[in-house]
Amino acid sequence: MSNNITTVKDKVHFGQKMAFGSGHLVLNLLPGALAVFMFFLVTAFGMDPFYAGLLGGLPRIFDALTDPIMGFISDNTKSKWGRRRPYIFVGAMLSGILFALLFQMSEDNSVMFNFWYFLMMSLLFLVGNTMFATPLVGLGYEMTSDYNERTRLMAFANTVGQIAWMLVPWFWVVIADPTVFPLSEETLRSIGEMGLSGDELQKITNEKLQGTGVRNLSLIVGLFCAVLGILPALFCKGIDAGKMENRKQIGINSLTSSFSELWRGIKEVFKNKPFMKLCGATFLVFNGFQMVASFSFFIIVFYIYNGDYGQASTWPAWFASFTALVTAFMVIPIISSIANKWGKRKAFIISTVISIIGYTLKWWGFDNSLNAEFNQSSFGQGLNNFVVAIFDAINPFLDSIGMSWFSMDISQGGPWLMFLPIPLMAFGLGGLFTLMMSMTADVCDLDELENGMPRKEGTFGAIYWWFVKLGQAIALVLGGAILSLVGFDEGAISQTAETMTKLRIADIVIPALTAGIAIWIMWKYSLDESKAREIKEELVKRRGEL
Repeated sequence: MSNNITTVKDKVHFGQKMAFGSGHLVLNLLPGALAVFMFFLVTAFGMDPFYAGLLGGLPRIFDALTDPIMGFISDNTKSKWGRRRPYIFVGAMLSGILFALLFQMSEDNSVMFNFWYFLMMSLLFLVGNTMFATPLVGLGYEMTSDYNERTRLMAFANTVGQIAWMLVPWFWVVIADPTVFPLSEETLRSIGEMGLSGDELQKITNEKLQGTGVRNLSLIVGLFCAVLGILPALFCKGIDAGKMENRKQIGINSLTSSFSELWRGIKEVFKNKPFMKLCGATFLVFNGFQMVASFSFFIIVFYIYNGDYGQASTWPAWFASFTALVTAFMVIPIISSIANKWGKRKAFIISTVISIIGYTLKWWGFDNSLNAEFNQSSFGQGLNNFVVAIFDAINPFLDSIGMSWFSMDISQGGPWLMFLPIPLMAFGLGGLFTLMMSMTADVCDLDELENGMPRKEGTFGAIYWWFVKLGQAIALVLGGAILSLVGFDEGAISQTAETMTKLRIADIVIPALTAGIAIWIMWKYSLDESKAREIKEELVKRRGEL
């Protein structure tokens, strides 16, 4: 148990934590919203799935190249506002504005026009987002030099960031709801003049409705992110870089030498063994989770409700939102407390083991026969009646403010058992980013000890998130391959029992297996609290600080 007390100098005040947390809310909200909105490239804007896939993959290659460059630039920047904050301010504004512009397409445009428009705007958006995200991550690593305060800061930021994942699942509902973003009279009149009927009329109406929803909601999300994103630049304080030595000259004239120094810094990062363990464990845990992330939706719809989307209703959205809610307000505080008592490595191992137990319990949580028995039990009936009473009380208010879509008809009960594994499963990602980002800050100290100035928080942050993005890209490919291997037929109304059994097994085994390998990688992680504090003391002496 840690007996060290954080000094006043090393504490991050609540206002700064709130500002940093708002930045993390933007970091989560933009990619989450982007993933939802890109689905409507096919359904609303008539994009061929192959072209839509290219629009998802090509910008990511560009993004992977720009992250380390931005990290190097922010590490070596000299300004009276600090190394990170100018980029965060400008990047937040660009990210919000360009995200809104990204989806201001018309379903009446040609497919190729929309393809090239979206591709060019995606590249511009990613430049702005990299300018915001990479320095923000680096700023978080340097806001405090205290071992435990780093964990508390990252825990707070990730708690605020989880709010994004409470909101994003409902974007699906909002975009397609005609009462939220209704079609204009002019649009309705133009549809009527087409002389269509039946399925064709419904198809055109849905496309227009979805296109209107995407355009309007993207404006709201973009403005919201631009406002929140500038708060870290205004209120957060990083390390005093005024006397930081050996920073490289950034400019056109020194472009060749800058790239040489960038490559040298990247090689130093990859030689850092504790950091590579963090990246490897993150890649495995996150990749395993992302690979099966969509499976819960398919299991709810095709296993519990036998392919009936109407009965499945908003249950998948509630499943995702409840996961984020539990992660934010239960799991992350527990993990932060464990880390402060027993160290970050042990906290990671404990949280990952708990998540494996949670994944295993999904077999019973997603069992539709057990759900029927559960709903017929006295406890299940009591839970159903309790939730019915809550929604009976709030539904009139929701209806009065135009949020009738938020209501759920649960008079016949629901698949409540599927929510029970969530508090255990949530320890996986909840522990991952809280602890890994805190440990990466410790690694930056080790790098300064071994390689000297300048400190490379930006480069470490860029490489770490490069592994996250790489894992996400691979997971998307492998997730689709697994669906094909288990025999999932996306065009079928219902799936075979054999397919759903295989899908449920994959949904449990894959994330549990990758989490188990991650535990093995982190078992001998050497940078514990005592060593981290020794490094800090040595750096203080080296810098001549009090």
